[in-house]
Amino acid sequence: MENEKMIPYFAHEGIVAKMERANRRLWILCILLIVLLVGTNIAWIHFENQWETAETVVTRDIDTVNGGDASINDGVHINGTCETDGQDEDQKTQDR
Repeated sequence: MENEKMIPYFAHEGIVAKMERANRRLWILCILLIVLLVGTNIAWIHFENQWETAETVVTRDIDTVNGGDASINDGVHINGTCETDGQDEDQKTQDR
């Protein structure tokens, strides 16, 4: 016990008071960050809800040759259904 250094009481109290202030500031920072996180999420939800989703449906009647079912419009392929003319495969290959 003779070699141990003793910290005076007033120095210990000063260190404890300093740590209490630091801990209080960290708690305030944590609460502020949580409030800001919730606030930014609410702002993003509000921003995303102000836009209206628009949907466009295009219907076409396509006359195709040899039973094809695709139409090319400005490089975009639009697949649809097609009625074939009832020819069998042998007759289709002869026509080509």
